[in-house]
Amino acid sequence: MANTEASLKDAMNSVDGTLAAALVDYTSGMALGTAGGGTDFNLEVAAAGNTDVVRAKLRTMEHLGIQERIEDILITLDSQYHLIRLLQAKSGNGLFLYLVLDAERANLAMARHQLRRIESQLEV
Repeated sequence: MANTEASLKDAMNSVDGTLAAALVDYTSGMALGTAGGGTDFNLEVAAAGNTDVVRAKLRTMEHLGIQERIEDILITLDSQYHLIRLLQAKSGNGLFLYLVLDAERANLAMARHQLRRIESQLEV
């Protein structure tokens, strides 16, 4: 099992094209841990903003009566992919892993695969 810091470092190193990674509590909008980012990309702002995305999708699913779980949410930009993976383990309820990927270097299928592996080893 890996802690938050080790898991985020793993994401930065094992997922090609990763620019930033965070573990986010979508009940509060706070990042519990971050890696990467920098002055050009504020992960705290991104965490809060993507909390709104997750909440909106969960609320919409509730209104539609959809009784399934969200595996991940993908947002594609011109030069980046933003991948949000809701944690499924009971200890991860209300949390998501967030990756920012360089669209030219990233392989989305591999990123999703690696993120599932990282989630399975994460101990919150």
